[in-house]
Amino acid sequence: MRKILIITGLSLFVSATFAQQDHQFTQFMYNKPLLNPGYVGSNDAPCFTLTSRNQWLGLEGAPQTQMLAFNMPVFNKKVGLGLSVNRQTIGIVEKYTAESQYAYRIRVGYGTLGMGLSASVRFLRVNYSKATAVQSIELDEAIPEDLQSKYVPNFGAGFYYSSYRFYLGFSVPRLIENSIDFSETGETISKEVRHIYGMMGFLLDLGEKVQIQPQVLLKYVKGAPFDADANLNFIFSDRVTTGISYRLGGSKATGIGESVSLVFGMQLTDNILFGLSYDYSLSELANYSNGSIEGVFRYCIGGRSEGEEYISPRFF
Repeated sequence: MRKILIITGLSLFVSATFAQQDHQFTQFMYNKPLLNPGYVGSNDAPCFTLTSRNQWLGLEGAPQTQMLAFNMPVFNKKVGLGLSVNRQTIGIVEKYTAESQYAYRIRVGYGTLGMGLSASVRFLRVNYSKATAVQSIELDEAIPEDLQSKYVPNFGAGFYYSSYRFYLGFSVPRLIENSIDFSETGETISKEVRHIYGMMGFLLDLGEKVQIQPQVLLKYVKGAPFDADANLNFIFSDRVTTGISYRLGGSKATGIGESVSLVFGMQLTDNILFGLSYDYSLSELANYSNGSIEGVFRYCIGGRSEGEEYISPRFF
């Protein structure tokens, strides 16, 4: 099964027209710039975010993602700027993405609306020499024996509205449906498809030091089943967050979803946030893997300066 996954990963890449292609984060609430350029600048302070995700632990060639992002408000918080770099691997496929984001922010009612644009370039690479096959790869002339790579530019757009108690967003991070295969005939075998995201969350007080924060991330890709993440967090003293998440999808045989996750976050100092999540698979993958783990580290410059609120896990 482990070696088969390497070939399966390649198959997923080639048939990507019909599958989710973008990043998957359980702690999506800390990685909004990657999903929606309209978010950048919403922290009201310059923030660095480092995220690492290992999916389906124990399976050789399983997906892995690392991401470093930065965003900040400028011009009296009327503009947000962001930069991010990330790396994704699955089997013999590697994908590196560099992206910049811009958001113009205006006051609307009790909150702020960010209208964002993004520009990105991806470097795609497939190393066929690492493939495991039932017979020698040299015997099949249709399979290249060396590295193949290409660069793919793209653009995205999004809207993000937030207030102290509520946020709502809509975005399409990649608008151009570029070819992502390595065909030498000019024929498009696989391409990037548009991912449409909707996100929403709000905050309610349960007591003087306890709050509850429901959140949802909706994902739509033409030709793929509708997908969504639902998260419910409890926040204690503006410092500690514990919660549970549920992801749709998974196997049609079980029909109970893709995964259920435990989420933990802590505001270690006024500047530093640490988050950790563990996903337990609800599909047949549970028989072959040990779940998925994801860590987030965020550092915001300024912390609690100028009498402002903590930059805490509930901050939208």
